[in-house]
Amino acid sequence: MTGRDHYYNKSKQEGYRSRSAYKLKQLDREVGLLPDGGTVVDLGAAPGGWLQVAAEAVGPSGRVIGVDRQRISDLDDHEVETIRGDMTEDDTKERVREVAGGTVDTVVSDLAPNMTGEYSVDHARSVHLARQALETALDLLGAGGDFAVKVFDGQDFDAFREDVAASFEYVRVLRPDASRDSSSEVYVVGKGRLTTELREGDELDVEITDIGDEGDGIASVDGYTLFVPGTDPGEELTVRVTDVKPRFGFAEPLDG
Repeated sequence: MTGRDHYYNKSKQEGYRSRSAYKLKQLDREVGLLPDGGTVVDLGAAPGGWLQVAAEAVGPSGRVIGVDRQRISDLDDHEVETIRGDMTEDDTKERVREVAGGTVDTVVSDLAPNMTGEYSVDHARSVHLARQALETALDLLGAGGDFAVKVFDGQDFDAFREDVAASFEYVRVLRPDASRDSSSEVYVVGKGRLTTELREGDELDVEITDIGDEGDGIASVDGYTLFVPGTDPGEELTVRVTDVKPRFGFAEPLDG
């Protein structure tokens, strides 16, 4: 394998800096990662193929920020801002927030470890990088934001997937066609960043303070809105959470 396969040749013909650009294109088509007008952060962005794809997707009203320890050459055809730094360091995250003007809509990472050729070692390093990307994403994403990260399949994969699932409305695992047949890489995608600590099945005491447009009672839990059917303002009761979404959730009254 020389690396000069279909996607390598296609990237040269179409002006992308890496064949991996097509992985992000395919992920975006599958799950809608790159919103028109949104703000996207690419962790480990060098040489810039994913930045090109992201800039095309978000359009002129969007914003794309690339972070890497290496210098990223200017992208002449796209409005992209780059930050040279370590994604895990607080000052780098703060620089991203300053450039973004607040929280962001999507964080993506195609980072891979330096390969040793020993699969167990490479897998462990890949999961470690993915966890670092997840930690950074959770610091940067606003409610409802999305996350996508590359990780090598292996014994620690399921535990990592569960960690992603704990902070997002739902998770998917995808393998783009542009991934090489010989590669064990997959992409874990978290959709809908959850900023509340509430989860389905939680039981708690609430006070109904208002009525929603559909007639459900409304309770506020640390600024998070819970809709509780069949209740009225002024009621104090115990409820069980039945569904959690990025900006609101649902709960049911418990008898007694």
